Parts: sequence; structure tokens; C-alpha cells
Amino acid sequence: MTTLAAKIAEIETEMARTQKNKATEGHLGLLKAKMAKLKRELIEGSGKSGGGGEGFDVSKTGDARVGLIGFPSVGKSTLLTKLTGQFSEAADYEFTTLTCIPGVYKYKGSKIQLLDLPGIIEGAKDGKGRGKQVIGVARTCSLILIVLDAMKPLTHKRIIERELEGFGIRLNKRPPDIIIKRKDKGGLNIMKSQSLEMTKMSDDTIKSIAHEYRISNADIYFKSNASADDLIDVIEGNRVYTPCIYVINKIDQISIEELELLDKVPHYVPVSAKDEWNFDELMEKIWDYLDLIRIYTKPKGQIPDYEAPVIVPRGHSTIEGFCNRLHKALVKEMKYAMVWGTSVKHNPQKVGKDHQLNDEDVVQIIKKL
Repeated sequence: MTTLAAKIAEIETEMARTQKNKATEGHLGLLKAKMAKLKRELIEGSGKSGGGGEGFDVSKTGDARVGLIGFPSVGKSTLLTKLTGQFSEAADYEFTTLTCIPGVYKYKGSKIQLLDLPGIIEGAKDGKGRGKQVIGVARTCSLILIVLDAMKPLTHKRIIERELEGFGIRLNKRPPDIIIKRKDKGGLNIMKSQSLEMTKMSDDTIKSIAHEYRISNADIYFKSNASADDLIDVIEGNRVYTPCIYVINKIDQISIEELELLDKVPHYVPVSAKDEWNFDELMEKIWDYLDLIRIYTKPKGQIPDYEAPVIVPRGHSTIEGFCNRLHKALVKEMKYAMVWGTSVKHNPQKVGKDHQLNDEDVVQIIKKL
């Protein structure tokens, strides 16, 4: 473990020493690839149980899982207690929470599972503190809330982002538009979309990274101006792309002028967990970032059930996806569906399993006889 961490530290030192220019671009790309491989070994070597450990094996419940991450004593425990009613010990001293505390709150008919993860510290990705288990659980979340103290420097934000990135969690990013097709022979072919200019990485850098991963026969197709980090992420193939909201807590202790400065932080919500200030905006933003939709069911001959919507991720909001949320066998029994709502031109309209549903549509499934 120490050896891997030491090797990573050596590469980081060499990268910091190396000047960034065209001549060193390939060398830096190679160093990044070596570091990514060492970090993978570090994670896999210690975390084969999948981010578990005493108090960390929390079963998923509800429609989505949201993780609270932050430095000690920023107010995560208070936030969890106020939102869910689940008691998570809060105190003025650091490291109060030593295990993963789950709680659930209801919003727009959905059940959102909140996890209060122990205070993250710098160096978590290298195995310090309980950072490994924290980030292991964070990888299973649909959304991450990074909780920051309005009274503390915003450098804490960057430290936490760096820790999460070190564990392959990409915040508020999309997977890079790179396709790698491995072949038995033919060498390495680098292809780019028409009129695409690659300014972040040369062909030599691409080749040196591929060589480090022993990719000698492949077509690598770039659809966007990707960086060396993007290419490494695609080759590694174990990155998770997670939306993130920065919850800036304790705004009751700062001035209006300071609050206006914080407005420049993207993806942020200011709150006072202690006083329950601005919880409505926080819950609405969580809902938006989770990108969930509500589908109401309508049994034959009855009015729709508006009390218990079926919650579906927008990315899986076809009739088939809706059926799978109810029962895996339902789509096979379905003849067609009747839909009322904004996703159809006529109300009701007969649709098939590939029809894309919108938020608050009403669906009636007609089964085969």
C-alpha cells in the first residue's frame, strides 16, 4: 500500500517539476497514464469489498441515493437530521460521524435516500482516515452533495473535488466522446471527426498513452477536442459520472456581501441547516439534478392514482422502462399502453414499449389476452 502511494507521490512530484509545453506533452501524458494505473491498483487492492467496511454496507432504498460529503463539522449530520428525521450525531468537535448514516425523505412522491458519510480529509484517496470507504460508497450515489462551511475557505471545495477525482468520480461531467475499437492487427489508427481540431493532445501523446496500456492494434475515434485525461478515463473504463451540488452551509453567520460573492460558485445552494433556511430550493435542485420523472398509473375503469407515482430516471423513461419499475415480466405481458399527457398528441393515445414518457404522464397498460 505504502509503496503504491509512494510511487504515485513520485509521479506527482515529477509532473509538478515538468514544464508544460509541446515538447513535454507526450511525457506528461505518459506520466498521467502511469499514475492512473497505480491509482487503480491502490483502489482495487484495498477495496475489493466495494467500499464496505463496518457501518458502510448500506442497502439501497428509495428511488435515488444521495451522498453527503464534506470536511468534518460542516453540518452534514444536522442537514440529514433536519431533512429526514434520522438522527446522526452532531457536535462542535470534528469526526463525530464514524459510520455511514442513512436516512430517507419524501419529495414529489419520490423517496430519496440520504447518506451522511464521515468527514473526508485530504489524502483520502491514498488510504488515509476512512476516506476509502467514504469514496467507495460515494461511487454508488446518483448525486453527490458536497457540503461546505461558508466560514471556511473555498479551497476545501477543490481539495474534495481532487479526492473524488482520484477515485474515478467525475463531477458534473459527461463521458468523453471517444470510441476505441480494438483489433487483432493493423496497428493504431487515430481518427477524428471532420473539421475537428485537437488542441489539447498531439498524435504522439495519444500513441504514448495507448502504448503504456499495451494497445497496439486499435481504431481510436475522437468526436471532440479531448485531453490526455479524457483518453485515460475511456481506456480505464471504470469512471463514474455523477452530478454534484455544492451545499454552502452556515449562511446565517456571513454577511449579504459575502453571500453575493458565493453566488459565483456554479451548481451551488446556500443553506443554514441549523435554522432550516432555503431547504425548499435545495430539495428542488436535488430533484432537478437527479433528473427523475413521475408517471401515474391508471387501472382500467378507474381514475389515475395521483398519490403514488412511479418514479423513473429520465434516461429510462420509455414505456418499457416504466414497466420494468413495476415488474420485470410486465413488458412481456403488455399488448400496448394508453397514455395521457404531454408526451402524446392525442389524449389518450395508444403507444408501444419504445414510447418516451414525460413528467406527470398517465399510463394504462393493456395486457395480452
